[in-house]
Amino acid sequence: MALVRQVMIADPVTVLPETSVEDVVHTLRRHELPGVPVIDGDGRLQGIITESDLVISDDEEDLHIPHYIELFGGLVFLEPLRRFESRLHKAVAATAADMMTPDPVTVEADDSARKAARLIADTGHNRLPVVDGDRVVGVVTRVDVLDALAGEGE
Repeated sequence: MALVRQVMIADPVTVLPETSVEDVVHTLRRHELPGVPVIDGDGRLQGIITESDLVISDDEEDLHIPHYIELFGGLVFLEPLRRFESRLHKAVAATAADMMTPDPVTVEADDSARKAARLIADTGHNRLPVVDGDRVVGVVTRVDVLDALAGEGE
């Protein structure tokens, strides 16, 4: 049975929390990647940025204030404020820390490729950061785990 460390992409491209959004975009383009882990100076995972974090979809373009009603001298919002605040924060993001999704789904380097495949299927993500403890040591993709699983069947 293959381990994630045997099929992962070691030493992945990463960015720091203070990396500008412009530099994140350049990094994704230069390396033709759909996303990058965000790590601190010690290599600890802080979050992940994917292409979807960089795009404000059409229904979010206007960033309208959530609908509300006035009731007994106060405001009652009819939509969750948390979603609006998150969209607004990403729309004005200046750094990777502003834009990243914190606490991403990860897989351990010593987990089986089968477990990674299950996580990828369950979450719908195409790639997962690989950690050894709390440090990023690689990235594993859907193709990596499919290749490993196909090799087990031979």
